[in-house]
Amino acid sequence: MSSGDETLRGPVPVPGDDPTGPAEEPQVPPPRPRAPTAVVVLACLAMGYTLWAAQGVILPVLLGMFFALVGNPVIRLLRRLYVPRFLAALLVVAGGIAGTGLLGKQLLAPAVDWMQEAPRQMRQVGRELGKLAKPVHEANRVAEDIARQASGGDARKVEVVRTVPDDPYALLMRAPQVLGSVLAVVLLTFFFMVFGEDLQRRAIALLPTRQRKKMTVEIMQAIEHDVSRYVFTISLINAGVGLVLAAVLHFALGLDVPEALLWGTIAMLLNFAPYVGPAIGVVLMLLMGFVTWDEVGRSLLPAAIYLGLHTLEGQLVTPLVLGQRMQLSPLVLILALLLFGWLWGIVGLLLAVPLLVCVKRVLARIEGMDGWARLLG
Repeated sequence: MSSGDETLRGPVPVPGDDPTGPAEEPQVPPPRPRAPTAVVVLACLAMGYTLWAAQGVILPVLLGMFFALVGNPVIRLLRRLYVPRFLAALLVVAGGIAGTGLLGKQLLAPAVDWMQEAPRQMRQVGRELGKLAKPVHEANRVAEDIARQASGGDARKVEVVRTVPDDPYALLMRAPQVLGSVLAVVLLTFFFMVFGEDLQRRAIALLPTRQRKKMTVEIMQAIEHDVSRYVFTISLINAGVGLVLAAVLHFALGLDVPEALLWGTIAMLLNFAPYVGPAIGVVLMLLMGFVTWDEVGRSLLPAAIYLGLHTLEGQLVTPLVLGQRMQLSPLVLILALLLFGWLWGIVGLLLAVPLLVCVKRVLARIEGMDGWARLLG
């Protein structure tokens, strides 16, 4: 056959070749770059240091948000009664300040008396405990004498005593700072109650698409509603625990009303910090019992009553009222209490649980992050 015929027929296809051309491979997105572990650790350390160093600014904001969440259910109730939001927030803040002032007036006298009386009583309790531990001290002294004679040396114990100068003006110098922080918390609480929704809408308006705006509005409204209901409910439960404890201390054990209210208020505040707060409360109730009464059985009653109330509240009341949606992992809760307590002290212990609940609700509402929410639960 001539070469012209071969040209007309074209090239002979080779087996395995695709006559339509090579197939395009699917486009695989490049893997997301991951930061090195050292960079992540340094970023966490820098964030922790920033939270600690800026606590003078961060804590008033967080406390204002916390109190606003407590008052939001009341404001929603007043809004249904056609009360303007500004007036409703003003009524809630004024009512909270008035209630705190009346309670503080009732607690001031017994708190001062307790602070003046406690050192003397504690020295007496220490002497009583020293008498009980005297055989142990004698055994330790004999063991030290035997060890000293066996070693042949003359071991002498050197004690270093540090004296701290008493500055009477230190408290006076700190008073303006404390008053400024309290005023900042009150103003921030009021502004969060009044302008919180407007701030949310303006922040959402910055989003690019309408669908994303709508989804973000639904998420933020659900989170705010759930968290505010949780904070309000847990505050009512803790207040109930404090009132019941104060009533039992007054009617059953014979404490005066102001002193019973003092210990009920302390129990209410400590109940915001699970595990850690009740442990501190039991120790305080033991000390109060030993200071107030001489009989051992009567001295143990306040701690036993407090422990029974806390057990009833933690195992029955709170799970029935809040259900399982707001439950947190005990291990995560302990770690959060340690972290926030180390960063911000007592205020950190009070804010640890509400902050964890906020984080859990946010993660549960974001697509793809529900696994982290289950990890916290």
